[in-house]
Amino acid sequence: MNYQRQYLDETVATASPEKAGLKQKAIHEFIQFLGIFLYLAFFFCAVSTYRMLLLSDFRDSYINYSFSVINAFVIAKVILIGEYKHLGKRLENKPLLVSSIYKAFLFGLLTLAFHIVEEGTKRVLHGESAASAFLDLHIKVMLARSIVVFCTFLPLFAFRELRRVLGEGKFNHLFFHHQDDYKS
Repeated sequence: MNYQRQYLDETVATASPEKAGLKQKAIHEFIQFLGIFLYLAFFFCAVSTYRMLLLSDFRDSYINYSFSVINAFVIAKVILIGEYKHLGKRLENKPLLVSSIYKAFLFGLLTLAFHIVEEGTKRVLHGESAASAFLDLHIKVMLARSIVVFCTFLPLFAFRELRRVLGEGKFNHLFFHHQDDYKS
C-alpha cells in the first residue's frame, strides 16, 4: 500500500502561469488552515464549555472562549508548519489507521512542546527567572491537555489521511456533494 500525496486539485496542478499557480497555492493553503482552525476551535470551545459547566464557573467565559480560539489559530498554524516540514511522513505507506494515530501522536507531542515553551515564556515575561519558570510547570495539567489534544487530533488526521489517499477532488466530492450525483 504505497499512497502518493495528492494535495493539490487537478485545476491547481494544470495552472499555466506561475503567478496564478502561486495564487492558487496561497488560496489552497488558506483553505487548509481555515478548515483545521474551525475544527480545532469547535473542539477547544466545547472543552471550555465542558469545563465551565463542570466547575459551574461562568465568570470569565468570554476569556475562556477567546483563549480557545487563539489556541486553535496557533495550533492550526503549527500543524501546517509541521506538515510543510514533512513531519509524520514516515508511516504514510502503512494502513491509514496507523498513519493517523502516528500523526495524531506526533503532532500532539509538537503541541505539548509548544505549550511548554508558551507557558515558560509567559512566566518569564511576568518576572520569573527562566529556570524557575520551566521547573514550576503543572505537569498534570499539561498531560491532561495533551490527552485531549491527541483525542481531538485522531479524527482530524484520519480525515486528512483519507483525503491524501483519495485525492482532494474525490474527497471533497464525496463529502460535499449530494448523493444523487453518484447514482447517474
